[in-house]
Amino acid sequence: MIAYIVRRLILALLTIWAITILSFMIIQLPPGDYVTSYIAMMSSSGSGVTEGEAQALRAQYALDQPLYVQYFRWMGLIMQGNFGMAIEWNRPVLDVIGDRLALTIVISLAAIIFTWAVALPIGIYSAVKRYSIGDYIATFIGFIGLAIPGFMLALIVMYVGFRYFDANVGGLFSAEMADAPWGWAKFVDLLKHLPIVAIVLGIGGTAQMIRIMRSNLLDELRKPYVMTARARGLSEARVIMKYPVRVALNPFVSTIGYLFPFVISGSIIVSLVLSLPTVGPLLLKALIAQDVFLAGTIVLLLGVMTVIGTFISDLLLMWVDPRIRLGRQ
Repeated sequence: MIAYIVRRLILALLTIWAITILSFMIIQLPPGDYVTSYIAMMSSSGSGVTEGEAQALRAQYALDQPLYVQYFRWMGLIMQGNFGMAIEWNRPVLDVIGDRLALTIVISLAAIIFTWAVALPIGIYSAVKRYSIGDYIATFIGFIGLAIPGFMLALIVMYVGFRYFDANVGGLFSAEMADAPWGWAKFVDLLKHLPIVAIVLGIGGTAQMIRIMRSNLLDELRKPYVMTARARGLSEARVIMKYPVRVALNPFVSTIGYLFPFVISGSIIVSLVLSLPTVGPLLLKALIAQDVFLAGTIVLLLGVMTVIGTFISDLLLMWVDPRIRLGRQ
């Protein structure tokens, strides 16, 4: 088991290194660079940028160097814990991301907890009570959740909040707490706004997970070992929860690796609609401005979160399914 974990860690590190290369290449794909975007922006506002100023900007941020030199320069900064300067903000990348990254992680965890807390029991109920009224209702709600885009659900929630409750459900903080320093009052205010955001972001994944859990558990309930357990006189709850549910959790658990980045990257439009101070809108702005260091760092973090989520799902699979543990031994 320890050898398996060590192998997974080594593979995770190699994957992260490959992600750094892909992240840097993706940011370099659009024609031009940040200086090109900056010149276009200044020209549209009526101001001009001389050729000398443009060359000075490119030299300042090493944009005039070959791509491999820019990459190794970026990697050297990362190895020192420095992700470079956010060119448009003229501040270190970590300072720009700062609270946004922490709030993004909090929102992601809240959405994943909501997804699991709702999808797991409903999926089990739908499989055990197949073709019942409750199963039909859960199936209908699941299809509705898959069909409605997140940004539309966010707009509906905002309309209902304004129209019927005279409340602003956008953002993560009240107006008086948005710029306040962190403290107990601001933390409580965050908790008050977090449930609506978690529901809006997690509803699509919840609907999908319900269908996955239902289909997996239905397959397990038809297998001979379940009928044997019933024949031995075990209670129905023990028959279902002892083995079929644990085995059916395998694909359920394996999706953790994709939930972390999905909640972040899939929430860009939702974050814009709800005015959430998360990484998503910042990534969009950095890509438009071709801010290499800021956009590359955010894309890199998304990839790292995928690797971490996959590693966590591998460990959970070993704990959930005894067959995997025996196979590793």
